[in-house]
Amino acid sequence: MTQAPTPTADTVRRLVRSLLGENAEPDVRPVAEGAGPATWWVGTRHVLRLAPDRETAVRQRRELRLRELVRPYVPVAVPTSVAHGEWAPGLTYTLDAKVPGGSGEDRDVSALGEADLAALLTGVREVPVRQAETLGVPRAAPRSLEALREAAERAARRLAETDEFDPARPERLTRSATVQLGAQPGAAVLVHHGLAGEHLVVGADGRVRGVLGWTDAVLGDPAEDIAGLALSVGSPAAVRAATLAGYGARPCLRGLWLARCDTLVHLAAALSGRASAPAAGSLPLLRTRLRRAWEPIMLERVTELRGDGTDDEPS
Repeated sequence: MTQAPTPTADTVRRLVRSLLGENAEPDVRPVAEGAGPATWWVGTRHVLRLAPDRETAVRQRRELRLRELVRPYVPVAVPTSVAHGEWAPGLTYTLDAKVPGGSGEDRDVSALGEADLAALLTGVREVPVRQAETLGVPRAAPRSLEALREAAERAARRLAETDEFDPARPERLTRSATVQLGAQPGAAVLVHHGLAGEHLVVGADGRVRGVLGWTDAVLGDPAEDIAGLALSVGSPAAVRAATLAGYGARPCLRGLWLARCDTLVHLAAALSGRASAPAAGSLPLLRTRLRRAWEPIMLERVTELRGDGTDDEPS
């Protein structure tokens, strides 16, 4: 198999000149140090994303089509491709217009921003599943919360040994709760599946201005996007946004516990060196996400889920 070329600053400059004109002398630099050479700032107005392999190229082609499908349904900006094609044989690129605003990892979301997130969840849910499937968006089976609970309990014990987590916290996911919080049949919707802070574009006023990173979208469990928001803006804000979007107690609590278990498993793996080589600063980010996901919420203290498969509304 021929090894894919490694893009360099010169590679990017040559490509950008072919797109913007030979006289263009853009300042190009990687978006994140240590994150690989696949995403580059191009001046102050554009972002260039290069697919490093053929699998990513397939997903990038699908993402370009999906963004156009999603755009009419969501109230925030979805990136627009100024140009797209191949930067090497079989490897795609897209030059996107930069969405104004800052990273959700660096800016807090205001109360109006939570309303923006609610409208985003509502809009994504309304995207026609059949049309998304026609574009090649894959279906993803809901994760087993019981299997994740067991992995999280093991991770919590390891983290307790290094004072990273207090296993005696009052919040606890029981085996019976994992049954009650199972994904409901027939509930598959379009799921962004990556609502991490770096994919949320937030204005200085705390309003959510755009959502990036649609490459990993699937048709599946809407609780995954609630979980993503819990990692990005904290559990209380995530649950308030999901409730405003019309989700009941069951998917809200399922998303909350997906996020909480994930943060324990991911931090324990990173500290033990079993995770893939982390980018600089990822351990602080994992600790921040653990703190956000484990923020207490009133819903889990006042909701008693029924065992009949119904979706209780939050109080």
